[in-house]
Amino acid sequence: MDELATVTAPLRDAKAPGIQYVAVHASGTLLEYHGGFADLAAGRRMLATTPMMAYSMSKTVTAAAVLQLVEAGRVGLDDPLACHVDAQPYGREITVRQLLSHTSGAPNPLPLKWVHPAAAHAAFDERAALSRVLRDHPKLASAPGAKYAYSNIGYWLLGGVVEHAAGTPFTRYVLERILRPLGVQDELGYTPSGPAAVASGYLEKYSFINAIKGWLVDRELVGRYSGPWLHIHEHYLNGPAFGGLVGSADSFARFLQDQLRDQSSVLGDAARRLFYEQQRTRDGRAIDMTLGWHVGATGRQRFYFKEGGGGGFHSLMRLYPERGIGTVVIANATRVDVHALLDQVDSRLPRVAVV
Repeated sequence: MDELATVTAPLRDAKAPGIQYVAVHASGTLLEYHGGFADLAAGRRMLATTPMMAYSMSKTVTAAAVLQLVEAGRVGLDDPLACHVDAQPYGREITVRQLLSHTSGAPNPLPLKWVHPAAAHAAFDERAALSRVLRDHPKLASAPGAKYAYSNIGYWLLGGVVEHAAGTPFTRYVLERILRPLGVQDELGYTPSGPAAVASGYLEKYSFINAIKGWLVDRELVGRYSGPWLHIHEHYLNGPAFGGLVGSADSFARFLQDQLRDQSSVLGDAARRLFYEQQRTRDGRAIDMTLGWHVGATGRQRFYFKEGGGGGFHSLMRLYPERGIGTVVIANATRVDVHALLDQVDSRLPRVAVV
C-alpha cells in the first residue's frame, strides 16, 4: 500500500454512503479525498464539489461575522443582548461575549426539530419560528457567565445581533462580508447556489438514532431505505446563524486557509486575536472555548475545532496553529465518528512549518 493510500485508509473505511476530506496550509492543499455516493438511490457519486449540510460547523462563521462588527465598533463584546435584540425573554443579563462562548445560560432544548423542508424554504418565516422557540423556552438554564453550556438558541440570537448592527439580513451579510472575500460565494451558502446537486443525508438502519428518529426528526423528512441506509429528505435549518451553511469540505477548508495566512481576508488583527482568545466564566475559571471555537488536543497537539451534525450529516473542522494546517471532514451519515477520523488522518499528514 502506498503512502497516500495509508493516509486515506480511515476515510475509505468510514461507515458512510459518502465522504469528503480536505487538508490545507496557508498557500495550498495538502490532501483532498472524496469517495462513495452522494445519493444511493440515484447512484450519484460523491464529488469534491458536492454540497453537504454543515449544521453547527456554521457557528464559527457566525462568530466571525460578529467579530467583524466588534472590530468595526458596531457591537461591543460586553453589550447586553437587549441592546441589539429586543424581542427576547432574557432581559439585559446576557452579553454578546457570553453568547459567543456558550456561557450565557441560554437554554438548549432537545429534541431539536428546528428544520423545514427545502420545498417550504421560500415562504419560511424565520422570525416567527424564533419567536415560537423563545416563547416556549423563556427561562435561562443557568446564571449568565456561571458556566459553559452549549446553546443553539444563543447562536440563533447572534444572527439577530448581526442584523441589527449591520442593518442587513444575516445571510446577506455573511455572503457579502465573509463568503465573497474568500471566493466561495458560489460554493458555500445558506441555500445551494452552485451547479452540483446537494448530497442526500442518511441514518443507519440498525442504529439507536434510527430507532428514536420520530423523537428527533419530523416525519415528513423521513424517506425510504437504500439497503442499510434511511434517506432524509432535503431540508434547511430554521435559524441560519446556528447551523444553516451548505457546502463542500473544500469550501470550508478555504475559510480555514484564510485563518492560517499572515493576513486574513475577513478578520483584522484585533478581531483575529479575539477569535482565538480562551474564555473564562465570571469567577475566572478557564473553559475550552474561544469566541467561536472549541479548544481540543490530541496528546500534546492543541487545536481549535467545530463540529456539526444532524439530519443525516456529520462534519468537523480543525485548525492546528503549531502545525500550520487546517482539516475538514463531512460525511452524509449522522453516526460517523468524525473526531476519530480526524485523529487518525490528521496525525499522518506532513508537518507544515509556521514562519
